[in-house]
Amino acid sequence: LAGMLKPKALSLPGRDQINLAMLVLSGIGMAAFLDPGLLGAFTTMGPEELRLGSLALVGGISSLLGLHLVASIGGPDMPVVITILNSYSGWALCAEGFMLGNPLLAQVGALIGFSGAILTWIMCEAMGRDVVSVILGGAGTTVASSAIEGVEIEGEATISDIDATVEKLLEAKNIVIVPGYGLAVAQAQFAVADIAKKLKGMGKNVRFGIHPVAGRMPGQLNVLLAEASVPYEMVFEMEEINDDFEETDLTLVIGASDTVSSAAEDDPNCSIYGMPVLRVWKSKDVIVLKRTIGSTGYAGMENPILYKDNTEVLLGDAHDSCESIRSKLSDI
Repeated sequence: LAGMLKPKALSLPGRDQINLAMLVLSGIGMAAFLDPGLLGAFTTMGPEELRLGSLALVGGISSLLGLHLVASIGGPDMPVVITILNSYSGWALCAEGFMLGNPLLAQVGALIGFSGAILTWIMCEAMGRDVVSVILGGAGTTVASSAIEGVEIEGEATISDIDATVEKLLEAKNIVIVPGYGLAVAQAQFAVADIAKKLKGMGKNVRFGIHPVAGRMPGQLNVLLAEASVPYEMVFEMEEINDDFEETDLTLVIGASDTVSSAAEDDPNCSIYGMPVLRVWKSKDVIVLKRTIGSTGYAGMENPILYKDNTEVLLGDAHDSCESIRSKLSDI
């Protein structure tokens, strides 16, 4: 998200074979550590020196294997990588508990490991990904050369401002607010909650649409909205609200990108093609709050809905923009 690494998945020739070779070498190193006599015929090193060497070998190879596995998954599936690594840390802690004879460490590690595995499965289901392929670093899959770039987007984005946004909110009767990771980073949930309550008090139908993987992990946006005292009955999951966008007067997208991208349904060459998304572009009007036009999500590609005729973009920090909207509505 910081743009320090390219989102395109690393696809080296013989990728799966490289991973398998490093796994085999790690197994040999572990066997040599447990029983130095296994390699006694191939080296003149003493048992302790062999153990130390095999430990260093396994450590180095494991680091390269982890780096290669993660790099081979690519930017679009990075949210899943987060939960996988969380699960791995739990299993490592569990193994440490067994080695040290500490039942508490083993139990806590197992809890973390299972919770991370369950989150991984939920996110893969929500993103239309094969969990085994993601865990194994994209094993058995190929990456198209245009997987990240997709098709070229034509047209220009329509830039809006605070006054125009407030005017559209006042004109609309059926409003859906779609928060994303950007809202969490900006900590704008309290301002958004006040905006929703103010509009609700005006007799408008205001709802929140939450994508299963919005934010860093499932449930993050639900927790933030609950923290801001948003009534539970105003919050709807993707499956519950996706069919209602055609009847929605205005959709306010705050800090979401990949989870509302029309490319997931329209562009077969897109890296997130096939991922279930919130079909916000089917609303009568859409306003997207973004820092800059060029900013992207995990997939590293611009969202085509920014250039649709029914979409306007409100540039700026989400927290500042939401505070300005709240202030304008409070004066009415």
